[in-house]
Amino acid sequence: QSTGNSGTMMLKLLLLVTLTTTITCKRGGKIKKLADEIIALKDEFAAVLNDTVGSLDEVMEVIDNFKAEQVKVKEDNAWIAHHAAAAAACRGSTPTGGSGPSANAVLPKENTKSCTEVCGENPNFTICDADVSISGFAGKAESYATPVGYFYNYGCTTPG
Repeated sequence: QSTGNSGTMMLKLLLLVTLTTTITCKRGGKIKKLADEIIALKDEFAAVLNDTVGSLDEVMEVIDNFKAEQVKVKEDNAWIAHHAAAAAACRGSTPTGGSGPSANAVLPKENTKSCTEVCGENPNFTICDADVSISGFAGKAESYATPVGYFYNYGCTTPG
């Protein structure tokens, strides 16, 4: 009986080793499959992250461009206001308020030349009516007694 028992024991041990090996092999296959899935998910996550970072960079570039455009628009509006103020100052400085069959113009000039000299060099606008200098202050007027700008009429023949 002890030989029979040891044969049965040996058979049971052999079955146990075979079963354990089979389970380990099957489990090893599952682990490898899970590890491969983890690697694939990491790659997909990295791709999504790169796309998101790229998208954020593009959004930031659009915002920066928009801000730069807004600065340009503000500068353009400031120049428009300044030029309109110059036209109004010239209109108010002329004895007739501007006359003739054509539009009157405002030309920029250096303060080293007279209006007569500038108009003499321009083939389209040859007659000087006034030479004004204007400046305005930033911000809304807070008082009726505080100046919001200055002007001066130099006349046509003096530099200014």
